[in-house]
Amino acid sequence: MNNRLIAYSVIPLVFFSMLFIVINTNETLDLNKYSIQGLELNYSVSNNTHDVIPVETLDFDNCFSTPNLGKSFVGFKEALAFKESRGNYFVVNTYGYLGKYQFGKNTLKLIGIHNTREFLSDPKLQEKAFIANAERNKWILRRDIKRFVGKQVGGVLITESGILAAAHLAGPGSVKKFLRSYGAIGFTDAYGTTIKSYMKRFSGYDTSFVVPNRKAKV
Repeated sequence: MNNRLIAYSVIPLVFFSMLFIVINTNETLDLNKYSIQGLELNYSVSNNTHDVIPVETLDFDNCFSTPNLGKSFVGFKEALAFKESRGNYFVVNTYGYLGKYQFGKNTLKLIGIHNTREFLSDPKLQEKAFIANAERNKWILRRDIKRFVGKQVGGVLITESGILAAAHLAGPGSVKKFLRSYGAIGFTDAYGTTIKSYMKRFSGYDTSFVVPNRKAKV
């Protein structure tokens, strides 16, 4: 115990002794060692404008970097979220659609969510809502998935992920009409986005994680 106390008392003394020596040293800094005299320095900027990109031509809206999640289920839902809201959990659009995945109030009620203020402030609840809604849509569209996946409808190759994305946009009923009319009956939302565009954009993702569930709730 005494040896430890001695050791702990010596350490500060050594430290402050070294600090005193450093501060009181008579050695001066030789600035000549850092002189740039005699060096040829070039401060000019090239006048070659061929490699210069005009600022007005840059597409700042699409200048973003995201992790490469590939065609995984996480990649699917994050790509869909970016299209819907740029991934913003707390946004409400001009038509009252809420959160990262832009849910309508009626859709939220179907999966058991009635407090929209709580929903908007709770990212975990929003993620659960996305899964529940996808499960419900997959159950409603299970026969159409079996019938149409791998076929061309309205010039679009149908995939399960494309169907689920379109159902998120327009509802499963509108997707049924589109598929069963072979593209004759379409759907366009208030911003001009179509079922067809969603089926193309979100084609080929792995949505096997989503289990069809008629009574999916949060």
